[in-house]
Amino acid sequence: MSRAHRSAPRSAALSAGALLCALALGALPLAPAPASAAPATPRLRAPHDSARDPAHDASRAGDPAGAPADPAEAALIGEEHARAHAVRRSAARGAEEYPQAKRTAGLASLTESQGRANAAFPAARFGRFAEFFPSPDFGVHLAQLPTGKVLLFSFERVEVNPTKETGPTDRIGRTNAGRAFLWDPSAGTGRRAFKEVRPPTVLMPDGTHTPRPAPFFCAGHAFLPNGMVAVFGGNTGGKGGSGARLSFVFDPWTETWYRNRDMSVGRWYPSVVTGADGRQLVMSGQSERGTGTPTPVVERFPAKRLPVPWRPYDIPLDIAPERFGADAPFRNDYPHLFSLRDGMVYGLGRDADQQWLFDPVRETRADLPRRPADFRGYGSAVPLPAGLRGPDSVLVLGGDPHDPNTYVLSAGRWSTAGPRAFGRTQDDTLILPDATLLTVNGALSTRDYGNGPFNPKADLKYRRTELRDARGHWRLGPAQRIPRGYHSNALVLPDGRVMVTGDELQQIANDPDIGDSMDGSIEIYEPAYLHRGPRPALDRVPRGELAYGAAFEVRSATAGAVRRAVLLAPTTVTHAVNTSQRHLDLPLTGVRGEVVGLRTPPTAADAPPGYYMLFLIDGKGVPSVARWVKLGVR
Repeated sequence: MSRAHRSAPRSAALSAGALLCALALGALPLAPAPASAAPATPRLRAPHDSARDPAHDASRAGDPAGAPADPAEAALIGEEHARAHAVRRSAARGAEEYPQAKRTAGLASLTESQGRANAAFPAARFGRFAEFFPSPDFGVHLAQLPTGKVLLFSFERVEVNPTKETGPTDRIGRTNAGRAFLWDPSAGTGRRAFKEVRPPTVLMPDGTHTPRPAPFFCAGHAFLPNGMVAVFGGNTGGKGGSGARLSFVFDPWTETWYRNRDMSVGRWYPSVVTGADGRQLVMSGQSERGTGTPTPVVERFPAKRLPVPWRPYDIPLDIAPERFGADAPFRNDYPHLFSLRDGMVYGLGRDADQQWLFDPVRETRADLPRRPADFRGYGSAVPLPAGLRGPDSVLVLGGDPHDPNTYVLSAGRWSTAGPRAFGRTQDDTLILPDATLLTVNGALSTRDYGNGPFNPKADLKYRRTELRDARGHWRLGPAQRIPRGYHSNALVLPDGRVMVTGDELQQIANDPDIGDSMDGSIEIYEPAYLHRGPRPALDRVPRGELAYGAAFEVRSATAGAVRRAVLLAPTTVTHAVNTSQRHLDLPLTGVRGEVVGLRTPPTAADAPPGYYMLFLIDGKGVPSVARWVKLGVR
């Protein structure tokens, strides 16, 4: 959290408001449940099997390693209860140091300046920010699920003063814990639109072995072909944080977490990518020895001897990743990983001289040319749309506040592409359905928005969006409501809107009610294409799996207006690392009445197996609401 280019995770067992309630009711932590033996044989489990740890619903009140207990109080009521009281007092002090009036005034000022700045940007050319609403989670990690819901997970705050570290990087024990929620956009934007999907309870090897929801924040993740999100790593705690060996999947169909066998090494800030065969490679991350010890070990999930989770009811359970044949000695964590059209995995490190090509079949690593720019922190990288085939080039941008240039890796060579208006770090760049790019979020550096570290006041420019057209030209767009830098994220929703969230410091600094359980926020951006007229219809798509290079048909009440059909891969993102993005045009083979004929991408290297959002686009570039299709036949 305090590293110059590393995340500031945070967890607690309870938000400050809930903790006060728990203490008032006299709630005490439950004793650790006995560990259950792992099955002898790893398997894909059916959905009726339970994935809950026996201690899954253990109380989250108190933290054995949080605020120190008062000795006299501990003698009267016990060490654990006394520490819980200490946590409550610490939260109260934070609220006094940074009072609610200051948060309310900050949000009001940002709202006013946003309105003033955006008055000059017509929505039909630049889009607009349309909604801003509370969330129960900070959104350090995001995943657009094929059910239409969005998974958000992070940690609970351990500090409510945004001029201090809000996350539990160094904590051990109960406050070093994770949390997760689902947002259902179809249910609106109120509290009832969110559902807690608590991670499994674990006993961490931190000396306390205290049960708590898995501290999987600042992990790496990617989609499996069956639509599940595989999550690897997390924070074991200690000075500067340390890597956890944790491995989970989230099942969007049953809305349940499942735990797999631990990795061979701990990882904090790893990256994960899904290849053409549907298997995942996990690279980098700080080891269990702590900050400054990145692991070179690469692991594959699932192992080659095991089937790839393909159907919605193929649930990976108690499966261990296996060691990959080549190492990846990245000096810095969260490298950008992409599986491109040639079937190779491109590992683009933050250091200019650490650019590598991995062969998933031969299990080898080869050097790529040195990137033109020097070290880049948390910036974006995007596999550029390439029409009817999968991507064969990557655009690297951001990560250096002094360098506005963007860089393209294509055919094994680097070139300098069109610059943005200014340099920024912590930015998120997305591919939109019409193949244009959108940058949101950003900062000067970690926890610094232009006025010094841990200062919630931000330079307005870091709130400005930037838009890249099909020719590669950038232009500044409207400003978002609150600044979002470190731990910020964004994704494209199936209706074509963009969800923007993340950055717990700014969310806490501008919380309209720091005492409630909604200590995050979400902002919705409507791209310009949603302000150019009515949307084409996409009424029906095939339900089953679609083979590669195969013809298929969809139905549209406005079929005659359709000019393009595109696949957009759903996003799973953290720390500006988005390995799942992909955009492909589909050949239109004919229109008959309300039937539109299409053809899938030619190979799994063009588009790895799994779920994609299918958009129909009219002559004005207006997309339909997407429907989900699944590529790949087992």
